[in-house]
Amino acid sequence: MREPTISRNYAEALLSLAQKANDLDGWGAMITEFADAVESDARLRGFLASPRMSAKGKVEILTQAFDDRLPRLFVRFLAAVIVNRRQHLIPQIATEYALLVDEVQGRVHARVTVAREPDERLQANVKRQLGTITGKTVVPHFIVKPEILGGVIARIGDTVMDGSLARRLDALRGRMLGRAI
Repeated sequence: MREPTISRNYAEALLSLAQKANDLDGWGAMITEFADAVESDARLRGFLASPRMSAKGKVEILTQAFDDRLPRLFVRFLAAVIVNRRQHLIPQIATEYALLVDEVQGRVHARVTVAREPDERLQANVKRQLGTITGKTVVPHFIVKPEILGGVIARIGDTVMDGSLARRLDALRGRMLGRAI
């Protein structure tokens, strides 16, 4: 099985546990924080990857460290990941978990390109209009690119909606040159 599929499977299991605990966001924060720690702390990463200590020993240390701070089921989930020697996938599991939570909550992320820094009114308007188009809650991520001159380019997944002034001018130029020939 490929790593993305394995990560997705673990994320689905984590989602199921989080739904039983009725705390999708809290569990998301926990797995993200743990994944960030794995990525940023070389000692933790080395400890988890070390072949010198058995998986059982790693689980015991992890359980002692987090037993009073994290839900028991979450610690058991981490233990299962380690016992199955998939600890290197924890950052991907966190990413997949966030995507699954977005799916469950009917939320999509949009990359929105604008010519200048958007004010609150424009942000709310873009969010509302994209929500109407998709039928979902939209989380816009704004990028400023002055070269589009004006308007908005929105990308949601593979769908691109280009309402930029630069595109309109290119289309107008094409129509004018096409008629002149």
